[in-house]
Amino acid sequence: MTITAAGPRIAAMTAEHASQVLAIYQLGIDEGQATFETTAPAWPHFEAAKLPGHRHVALDETGRVLGWVAAVAVSDRCVYAGVVEHSVYVHPGTRHRGVGTALLQALIASTEAAGIWTIQSGIFPENTASLALHARAGFRTVGTRMRIGRHHGVWRDVVLIERRSPVIS
Repeated sequence: MTITAAGPRIAAMTAEHASQVLAIYQLGIDEGQATFETTAPAWPHFEAAKLPGHRHVALDETGRVLGWVAAVAVSDRCVYAGVVEHSVYVHPGTRHRGVGTALLQALIASTEAAGIWTIQSGIFPENTASLALHARAGFRTVGTRMRIGRHHGVWRDVVLIERRSPVIS
């Protein structure tokens, strides 16, 4: 997998990307530091859960998916209409090459264009690379949710992060 000097091309995630997106998701799941999930869902379930305007893929010059980002609504209550929770996954073979940064920039642009004022996520504290990526993109740590869930029989903490838009008020 190669990335040009200009970086990856960002595109809207579509069904044509499904197998690669889900494969990258499963690779992240298998590493054990990205999510409480144990298997990637089927594409129809994945697609139905993610907000259509906020699903992006990073592609190399051949059209291969290098990573993806997607968001879900935090709540259906109108007061939370401007708050989403996101996930970002980068293929292990293309990490530390700007793919995650490009994906977060695309998500920030699409959410701000839609009037969304907060992007949040929960990250395992052991996932220091993801925490650093998000800090560089303007996310801040809100706090740590101690022993919030069990992962393979072990209680795990989750660091809650958020990015408040400076342009949406």
